[in-house]
Amino acid sequence: MSAKHIVYTFEEHKSKPDPVFSEDRGCLEPVPLVVDNGSFQCRAGWASGSPQLVFRSVAARSRGAARGDALVGNDIPNLEPVRATLKSAFDRDAVVNLDIQELVLDYIFSHVGISSQGSVEHPLVVTEAVCNPLLLRQSLSELLFECYGVPRVAYGVDSLFSFYGNTGADPAASGLVLSSGHHCSHVLPVVSGRLDAWNCKRVNVGGAQAAAYLQRLMQLKYPANQAAVTLSRMEEVLHTHCCIAEDYQHELERWRNPEFFQQEVRRFQLPYTGRSLGSCISAEERNERRAQQIRRLQEINSRRREEKLQEDQRRLQSLLAVQGLLEHGSLELFHRSLQELNMDSAEELQSYIHKLSISLQQQRLLRAQLNSANQSADAEPSADEGKDLEAELQENDEPSSRASSSSQTALSVAEYHQLLVGTERLRVPEIIFQPSLIGEEQMGLMECVQFVLQQYSPEQQEALVQNVFLTGGNLQYPGVKERVERELRAIRPFQSHFQVNVAARPSLDGWFGAREWALRNPPGTQGWISREDYEEQGGEYLKEHCASNRFISLQKAKLLLSSEPSDPEALSVGTEPSA
Repeated sequence: MSAKHIVYTFEEHKSKPDPVFSEDRGCLEPVPLVVDNGSFQCRAGWASGSPQLVFRSVAARSRGAARGDALVGNDIPNLEPVRATLKSAFDRDAVVNLDIQELVLDYIFSHVGISSQGSVEHPLVVTEAVCNPLLLRQSLSELLFECYGVPRVAYGVDSLFSFYGNTGADPAASGLVLSSGHHCSHVLPVVSGRLDAWNCKRVNVGGAQAAAYLQRLMQLKYPANQAAVTLSRMEEVLHTHCCIAEDYQHELERWRNPEFFQQEVRRFQLPYTGRSLGSCISAEERNERRAQQIRRLQEINSRRREEKLQEDQRRLQSLLAVQGLLEHGSLELFHRSLQELNMDSAEELQSYIHKLSISLQQQRLLRAQLNSANQSADAEPSADEGKDLEAELQENDEPSSRASSSSQTALSVAEYHQLLVGTERLRVPEIIFQPSLIGEEQMGLMECVQFVLQQYSPEQQEALVQNVFLTGGNLQYPGVKERVERELRAIRPFQSHFQVNVAARPSLDGWFGAREWALRNPPGTQGWISREDYEEQGGEYLKEHCASNRFISLQKAKLLLSSEPSDPEALSVGTEPSA
């Protein structure tokens, strides 16, 4: 079957509750628990294995409901019915709602077999946002140490974990990490094995904006099926059928070709029930509808006749009043009234009165006959009226019958409930490179790359572009590597060399990279924050490692913010600059 005849159906994915695992007791020391705390999906599991839990980072709790009644992650079978009550712990990529974050952590601990009633005995590796504000890290550390009593915590950036997990963890590696997630995209320069946080850039466009853009396009394109174009279905189309164009304008020109359109367009079948668009009806239903139409036409005609009768009566009375002026000798007023009636003589007035009187008599006689007919048990229209009604019904039915027959031949019921996704396959992912398509006044991802590279010397630029690394769930589109390579050729000098690599598992390598880091750095070594460190240094304290943010104390950050910064890199651990 050719591609143009394939009709895709939506999987209508229903989440199944996650199983409850037993605690890993494979070694004497507590095994670290790795939590990739993403804004779209949360992935959790022991460092000795693979992710045991992969679920949406949302909770559904209606207003006024008890805490125990909240549904988290895969406990929500279908997101659409409860989308209005969904709550997330994130604002963009930063954790700001600790109540929802606590629900997510309770969900993780209970399903991996940890009882959080007393304390959690296992160290945790938790991912955080790039340039995470100190206050947010302080709040999360307070939750982990005070509420759950964890012994140690290590924080790292998911995209940097993915970078070092795919590059062999070279401690002196340099590179340029391009990451795109659910809400944001980032350009992260790594110089000599450490994140140069001052030159990080963020684009506030990600998978969430792409899915919402696709939903808006499809709802405008198919207003009759607007309710069926749900966000979950559009996310499915986005993740499985969209792609990045290597040359966006050239690809759009190719879509002008009808043959190319028929070959590349994707058809999706929406669910539908009942009859529509010219579906066949039984003879009894057809007769009943026709009888109803006849009754409605009879009522309309009767109302029109009554209105005409009353109008003619008023007209006759006014003419008789004019004739009475002549009989009473008011000649001047009589002639003025004749001019107003557009009549020339009294004979013409008399003739008009005579004709109108005869017409009124006929109308009264017809009304009396119809009333007597309607009072009988089997009220049937008269012969003349029946002919008029049939002619009117036929005239009204002809357009609909023609439309019905044409719709039956050209448009079946199933086709009416189909979505054709054509150029939207390219337009929607393109917002990463052109945020202006959705009205965002920001630089695109590759413009950010160009800006970041300009902050370095030519030698440093050469080192960075030798390891351009793509990661994140929103960079899994086919063609993204070719697009980045094409854009780099336009940015870099003539005949310069560069290397673009894509993460083996863009959405999961953050977790696997954190697992590899935890196995190479046992609890107690560099990068782990103990409870003693938390109590002495404060909740915002961070022990740096190869995949972490840069750290500056809260006191020094306040001092630098109140004066002119002498070290611009020191401010990078605060709020990250946006593109």
